[in-house]
Amino acid sequence: MKAHQNVLELIGNTPLIQLNKVAASLKGNYFAKFEAFNPGQSTKDRIALHIIEIAEQKGLLKPNSCIIETTSGNTGFSLAMVSLIKGYECILAVSSKSSKDKIAMLRSMGAKVYVCPANVAADDPRSYYQVAKRLHSEIENSIYINQYFNALNVEAHYLSTGPEIWKQTEGEITHLVACSGTGGTISGCAKYLKEQNPNIKVFGVDAYGSVLKKYHETGELDTKEIYPYRIEGLGKNLIPTATDFDSIDLFEKVTDEASAHTARTISLQEGLFVGYTSGAAFQAVKQLHEQGHFDANSKVVIIFPDHGSRYMSKIYDDQWMEAQGFFDNTYTKSPKTTEFIS
Repeated sequence: MKAHQNVLELIGNTPLIQLNKVAASLKGNYFAKFEAFNPGQSTKDRIALHIIEIAEQKGLLKPNSCIIETTSGNTGFSLAMVSLIKGYECILAVSSKSSKDKIAMLRSMGAKVYVCPANVAADDPRSYYQVAKRLHSEIENSIYINQYFNALNVEAHYLSTGPEIWKQTEGEITHLVACSGTGGTISGCAKYLKEQNPNIKVFGVDAYGSVLKKYHETGELDTKEIYPYRIEGLGKNLIPTATDFDSIDLFEKVTDEASAHTARTISLQEGLFVGYTSGAAFQAVKQLHEQGHFDANSKVVIIFPDHGSRYMSKIYDDQWMEAQGFFDNTYTKSPKTTEFIS
């Protein structure tokens, strides 16, 4: 029988899909690396499996070990899934910015979840960084994944995502566009791709309210740039060592509102049900195109990190969008196509 032993064997080898309608007005060719095809529906499956398997090889994980991590949701789900299959306990410190859908999904995989306030400093004892560290210090036989400062985060994408993109484009990729949170995805892919062709341009996507773009340009962590924003898994209020800033050519910032509407447009026009950060990534592509970074010969790969089902109570909910002030003269609500028959 040609059966997989478990879902972990399905991680990686995600498809590259040409974007047609949403990119019709743009010069060049645009392709989505659609990470929702991972069994945990996000790119974070790759790092969860890689980090845990390396920990096993080093003898850091033993029967009944506990895996602890900070997460905006996707890494947590992937870790919970891998932990469940391998027989480890999983405890997650989650930002309150994470959608209720994500938090419910974490619990469905057996994880114990601590929801921590999003709008506090990284060194505040209530922040999800500090809560995870405290739990790790208190729980025996535990390991703290610490994706923001873990080189294995980058290595996972250097060994898998980067080579896949190179092979799928037959080495013709000219630009990579990826959101940057921990920085593992963009850094690992950039390292591999630039080893194959140093002329490939790598563009990182940052959020307004995050410090990454200015740090990349000036080397300064400017706390004045920090303020609350809504996009999950994008940007940071600290500088993750997992981000290789030297491998990134430039950062482009996007707004919460534009990213949300772009995600909805991708779903409606391409039939790809994408998450909030996927909308952010393609919104950055549109802005970069306006700035003249692409031409008719460009072959642009955009990493779409996760699936739209994680955001049903947010960007795909008109009431949530309206509450954020995301509908104005530029944007309209979804068409009313539902009829109830009594």
